[in-house]
Amino acid sequence: MFEAISEARESICLEMYIFVDNTPRHAFIEALKRKAREGVRVKVIIDSFGSSELSREAIDEIRRAGAELMLFSRWFRHTHKKLLVVDEKVAFVGGVNIHRLFLKWKDLQIRLEGTIVNSVLCSFARTYVMCGGKDPSVARFCERRTKLAERARIWFLEHQPPKGKRLIKKHYRSAIARARKSIVIVTPYLFPRRWMVALLHQAVLRGVKVEMILPRRTDHRLFTKTNFFYISSLASTGIDFYIQNDMNHAKVLLVDGKEGVVGSQNLDILSFDYGIEAGVCFREKEMVEDLKGIIEEWKADSVPFDPSMYREKWIDFLIAPVIRLFQTIM
Repeated sequence: MFEAISEARESICLEMYIFVDNTPRHAFIEALKRKAREGVRVKVIIDSFGSSELSREAIDEIRRAGAELMLFSRWFRHTHKKLLVVDEKVAFVGGVNIHRLFLKWKDLQIRLEGTIVNSVLCSFARTYVMCGGKDPSVARFCERRTKLAERARIWFLEHQPPKGKRLIKKHYRSAIARARKSIVIVTPYLFPRRWMVALLHQAVLRGVKVEMILPRRTDHRLFTKTNFFYISSLASTGIDFYIQNDMNHAKVLLVDGKEGVVGSQNLDILSFDYGIEAGVCFREKEMVEDLKGIIEEWKADSVPFDPSMYREKWIDFLIAPVIRLFQTIM
C-alpha cells in the first residue's frame, strides 16, 4: 500500500477505520503530503472514533499540503472499511489498519486490478459524499457502478446499513446455507448473531465440517473473554476451534474450498448491522489456493481448543448474563 501511494501519478483515495501514522517503517502521512504537493489528487476519509489518536496537528499538516481529509462521524455508525485506490487502476481491500500496534498482527489485504476497481471507487465515493465531499472528480463515481454477477470469478461486496446495503451479511447467510463440505472462518472477535449460530449449527448437522480460527488474546480483555464465552458454548455444537497465540486480525470465510471472502467484517453485531464494511468474494482458483495455503499455515500455528485453556474467574460470572442478554435481544 505504501509503495502504491509512493508511485501514484494522478489520484489517491484512502479510507481507513484506524489511521494513526506512528509506524516506524512507513511514513504514510509524509507520503500523502508529498504526493499532494506534487499535484496528485489526495482524498482521505478516516473514522473519527477509530482514528481518534491521530493528532489535530497531523490532520492540519495533511490539509495544508493540499490533500482533502474528511472525518466520518455518526452516532453508532462507523466506517470500518480499509481500502485504498491509486490512479483509479489499483485497489486494496481487507482488514489492515495503519497503526504501529498492528505491525506484529496477522492480517490480510487483497490487491486488485481491472474492472472491479470501479466498484471499490464507487464505495469510496459514497462515503465521501456522506461526509459532505463536493469534489465532482470523486462524486461522479457514485454513479459509476459495475454490475458483477455472482457467476463472476471475483466481485466486490459493499456493506452500508444506512443505505440499506447489507451485501456482506447477505453473502455470509447464503454461502453458509449452501455449504456442502466445509466452512472455515477466521475472525479476531466472536460475537455472533443468533442467525449465524443457527446457520453454523445447521451446517454441522448436515455433515459440513465447520472450523474457526481465533487469537488466544485480542487487543482488549473484554473481547478476549467474550470470544472464549462463545467458543466454549459453540464447541459443544460440533464446531472445531483453533486458537493462535499471536493476534490475528484477518476476516475470512472459505466455503467448500472453492469460494473465499476477505474483507473488513468481524463476526459481531457492529459489522453485520451497523458498520460500513467492504469485502471481496472470489472463486478464482489461484486466489482460493493462496487463501487455503494461508489458512493451513495458520492452523499449523494453532492448537485445537480445549476447555482447560480458559479458566473462569469471578468476573466471568458477571459478564456472562450480560452477553446472554445481548444474545437474546439479537
